[in-house]
Amino acid sequence: MSSATLDPENDSNQKWYQGISGYQWLILLIASAGWIFDIYEGQIFNITRGEMLKDLLGAEATDGNIKKYGDIFLGVFLLGGTVGGLLFGSLADKYGRRPIMVATILMYSLFSGLTYFAQSPEQVAVLRFLVAMGVGGEWAVAASLVAEIFPKRARAQASSIFHASSVLGTWLATLAGIMVGVNWRYAYLLGVIPALLIVAVRVYVKEPERWQSKAAVRGDAGSFKSLFSNWLLTKRALLGMLLAAVGLGTFWAGLVATQNLVTEHLIGTGMDSELASQKGKFAYGIVQTVGSGIGLVLFGPISNRFGRKPTFVFFHLAAFVMVMVVCLLQWDYTGYLLILPIFGFFALGIHAGYAVYFPELFPTHLRSTGSSFCFNGGRLLAASMLFVAGPLKDALPLNQAMAWLGCIFLVGAAVILFLPETRHQDLMDDELLAE
Repeated sequence: MSSATLDPENDSNQKWYQGISGYQWLILLIASAGWIFDIYEGQIFNITRGEMLKDLLGAEATDGNIKKYGDIFLGVFLLGGTVGGLLFGSLADKYGRRPIMVATILMYSLFSGLTYFAQSPEQVAVLRFLVAMGVGGEWAVAASLVAEIFPKRARAQASSIFHASSVLGTWLATLAGIMVGVNWRYAYLLGVIPALLIVAVRVYVKEPERWQSKAAVRGDAGSFKSLFSNWLLTKRALLGMLLAAVGLGTFWAGLVATQNLVTEHLIGTGMDSELASQKGKFAYGIVQTVGSGIGLVLFGPISNRFGRKPTFVFFHLAAFVMVMVVCLLQWDYTGYLLILPIFGFFALGIHAGYAVYFPELFPTHLRSTGSSFCFNGGRLLAASMLFVAGPLKDALPLNQAMAWLGCIFLVGAAVILFLPETRHQDLMDDELLAE
């Protein structure tokens, strides 16, 4: 098997994009395409679940049942992402990035397409779990691959671009949801398209030299026992998981709720509920996502300038402030369209930091395993937040519930203080860097 050649790291006088080979750009494109469809598979349910559940539940499609099943499916998706991420992250360290990327893309595209044929909520739950397994696994493999292929000076920017491509996935899901209307099944049938990526992965993706020379010769590559037998790595894994849980929990329990916040406001002004719903989807899925995308792209350059830890702290604190601004001040529809992109910039921009930071915390033979544990273990903790978010939203007006949930951002600002600064450092190989 041929391998990808690492660029020299002593070219710090160049701009980050100078000297990057065509192969490296191709890897970034392939990894980003996989992540775009990862996000599509997750977001399409948020966009279509009302129509889906009305169809599947029939006479039992009350508002209460739709909300109940919606929360169950979301929890199932987060659990599936955790299981798949841990499994495939470990396998990618043991058997290589390329074959596991193929397996994860095939998994989420196949089971998304099969959702077209689902006839009951139980069938959808099983399929969403299997889709999520592929989604969770693909992120860990792609994030590690991008980090290992790009030189140190370009790593943060490339990783931010990789994660920022999620915006395109959200837009695709939003547009698909609007286009299919009540015919929700077609939106899931579109989910088979990423299977075409498998051809590109098999033809163009090569195993990084770093993995070939380090992980492939180790018997403990991808071993959770190895990850948790070292205190330094254990600490990084657990704190990284908590850091990711903050971002993922506030996203699923709060950030996506801006769609409902805007919709409720418009209905309160006397607007037709269907039109209000469409405007709410536009405000969240298109307008807020513009700001989110800019935040995702800029996290890497900002963290290169000021450091990973200060950037995480700043984004978490700014996200906390913006939650209060969005939820506790009065806005009309135009005001929401102006303020939501700023909220998205900080609240979702944090997520690019996971792709930048987590691969830097672990040695090569455990990079995908450790990164996946952080990100997908965070999914599991985030799922538990839904059990708090649901009753809170029932007990309080939505804006007040979102404000309380926004306090979780302060936890993230505290957690990062106990993790190491990795700016300008080489990726770890077998050695464990002293903190």
